[in-house]
Amino acid sequence: MLKEERQRVILNEVELHNRVQLIDIAEKLNVSIDTVRRDVKELDAESRLRKVHGGAISLGFAAYSPKRNSVYALDEKIVIAEKSATLLKENSVVLIDGGTTCLELARLLPPKLKLTCFTLSLQVAMELLNKPNVEIIFIGGKLSSDAQISYGGNTINNLAEIKVDYSFIGTGYVDTEFGLTEFDWDIVQTKKAVIKASKKTVLLCISEKLNSQHRFKTCSLNLIDTMVTELEPDHLLLKNFRNQDIQLL
Repeated sequence: MLKEERQRVILNEVELHNRVQLIDIAEKLNVSIDTVRRDVKELDAESRLRKVHGGAISLGFAAYSPKRNSVYALDEKIVIAEKSATLLKENSVVLIDGGTTCLELARLLPPKLKLTCFTLSLQVAMELLNKPNVEIIFIGGKLSSDAQISYGGNTINNLAEIKVDYSFIGTGYVDTEFGLTEFDWDIVQTKKAVIKASKKTVLLCISEKLNSQHRFKTCSLNLIDTMVTELEPDHLLLKNFRNQDIQLL
């Protein structure tokens, strides 16, 4: 595979999943980690992604920007956010996860809607400051410099003290058989705590992530009440998900 082809694959994986590990890309491309590391270093120098220890993250995921120039599949994520916003009711208590799709939901909250909103995400918290009728409660803990979200033991303990009406979460990978999965064990533990802290859990997921899996399981699909994609619920790509005990929006 030519370098240009490798780098296109790397960029697509980074943009789709927000964060990737070098070892996973090397396996996918069947090349050495050193080769992938050189490609990522070059892409970082060209400001097409950001290199981090052991992997890479997308620019849209790494940097809070009102312009949203670097957000992958922005139109699809806006559709998902608009659908998700219809679930919100006046005076609800909700939790909004981190990630670019959840950030779009925060942007699109109706200005007059009164909510209490918990969040683990610095980016979401910053966006919610523009919503005068939203009471924002940031759940603290160890802060990820890559994802700009809190995680770890303190965050999990804080989540154990609340029960929100809805949590709106993202995922790296989702599959009907394997459920929601991630490559980061610590993030998985935090997401598990978010789901336990929620009366209902809503998954925000672009269709490109459907039918994919990774190492660590967050939860089975039956723990998700609603899955929101940019697709119509009767779309062919959602056929296997229609057989699950989950609402499709």
